[in-house]
Amino acid sequence: MENAIKEKNGKQNEAAILFPAPINPKFTFIDLFAGIGGFRLALQSLGGKCAFTSEWDKYAQVTYHANFGEVPLGDITKIQEKDVPNHDILCGGFPCQAFSIAGFRQGFEDTRGTLFFDIARILAEKRPKAFLLENVKGLSNHKGGKTLSVILKTLRDMDYYVPTPKIIRAEDFGVPQKRERIFIVGFHKKTNVCGFKWPAPIPREKKVGDILEKGPVSSKFYVSTQYLAALKAHRARHENKGNGFGYEIIRHDQVANTIVIGGMGKERNLVIDHSLKDFTPVTKIVGEVNREGIRRMTPREWARLQGYPDEFRIVCSNAQAYKQFANSVAVPVIQAVGKQISRALDKPSLFGEDQISQRQEELLF
Repeated sequence: MENAIKEKNGKQNEAAILFPAPINPKFTFIDLFAGIGGFRLALQSLGGKCAFTSEWDKYAQVTYHANFGEVPLGDITKIQEKDVPNHDILCGGFPCQAFSIAGFRQGFEDTRGTLFFDIARILAEKRPKAFLLENVKGLSNHKGGKTLSVILKTLRDMDYYVPTPKIIRAEDFGVPQKRERIFIVGFHKKTNVCGFKWPAPIPREKKVGDILEKGPVSSKFYVSTQYLAALKAHRARHENKGNGFGYEIIRHDQVANTIVIGGMGKERNLVIDHSLKDFTPVTKIVGEVNREGIRRMTPREWARLQGYPDEFRIVCSNAQAYKQFANSVAVPVIQAVGKQISRALDKPSLFGEDQISQRQEELLF
């Protein structure tokens, strides 16, 4: 993999970086658990410059480098907080590992052993003006809400104003995907920000049909007749039990299910596409390519479901690309939240003091 990165480094010197940092940045940010750079795309579009990136997955590093001209540093748990550059905003879509809650302290020490601890130790050392964190919706009720309580208390104990987290749907911000994620933002007391307004949803104009490839795609994306028969049988068994599990075909005028890896993730977002004319298999399959036009979405289509521009380079295998986009963020959502953070930092008086009580907050999750 090191040779692959070096080779790509050489190629990068020959071509302009697709998504360069702004020449005169309005703010700086760091990109933790960066994946392939969804946070970076969003915040650069708002005038931000990335001062530091960390991502341990070697294939994600290759994709990140192909688009931003930088190879992220590796495992954040091995990087000392004092070595992280100063920055204005800390960003991170941290993995939701299980939290071990000891006693009743529910604070900084209780986050040890989790990847959130690495965010906390960097915040404690660098004290950036603000942070933007993203996680799965299930974090809101993990361990009956105790995990989220530990996170919020940890952040607030470090002199950050942290408004009530918000669960945001990607489909409310321009992309046709039913993706719900929880967002946590915070502002250090030195900023004088004591109120925050989450971005209002915008009308969604796109449907699944708008993000599909315009021309024929390879027959390898079409399911085989034998696999299609197995999918239908699997769905029938669950329907007879009263369950809703099984494959799903998304109409062109619908919104896609959340893209995920595993658990028949690709089969939950099948589409009908009759543009294929050559049904010759290009991979080893059992049976034939189905004639019903049923296929999986392509990695590029998944990229579009996450709001990635078509200029974004997909340089790894399809298997890795699916994983990378499924684990990424909906870029338009990050842009919308990031814009509100920037507005709050520029003019704190625009956002009145947040009067929500802790009891009210508890009732929201």
